[in-house]
Amino acid sequence: MWFNNIYFINGTAYAGKSTIVKLLTEKYGGIACEENYHDRLLPQLSKEEFPCLTYTRDLEDWHDFIRRTPAEYEAWFDGAAKECETLETIADHSHILIMLADPQTSVRRFFERPDREKQFLYQLIMEEPDPEYALNNFRQCLARINSQERYDRFLHSGFHVIRRDEDRSIEQTLAIAEKAFGLEH
Repeated sequence: MWFNNIYFINGTAYAGKSTIVKLLTEKYGGIACEENYHDRLLPQLSKEEFPCLTYTRDLEDWHDFIRRTPAEYEAWFDGAAKECETLETIADHSHILIMLADPQTSVRRFFERPDREKQFLYQLIMEEPDPEYALNNFRQCLARINSQERYDRFLHSGFHVIRRDEDRSIEQTLAIAEKAFGLEH
């Protein structure tokens, strides 16, 4: 399967991926699939064949999601990545963009965003019997998947990379993304 009119943005937490996806979608009349793009396909996926992609579908209590150990969280994250197709096998190299934030910033500022999903998780953490422990545990989970090693792997992936820069405006970052995708006017 080959996708000519699909663009992928991947990378670390707090890099601006959701913001740029939203802006590109609005500007070019696209459809934003965002991080939970596979939700529409979940009913069709077998739990046995895709245990990581269907993990959230079968949760009885979302508190179980935030209670996982860092090792369990990382194993789930890596498993979901393996269950997904490799981007280069379905899209042109120039349709893939990596956005990176400093690994420590990714963890420290994760819940500062107003994203519905992030705030939902934060509320779950605050409902735990020991919210401080739960928050620390979840930050350790985030630290595992936003490690320097993963950052370096993304950085040297061969795809165009945009590093988060607090001195750069959203409009400037959008222009860089458009240029990377060949969408500039």
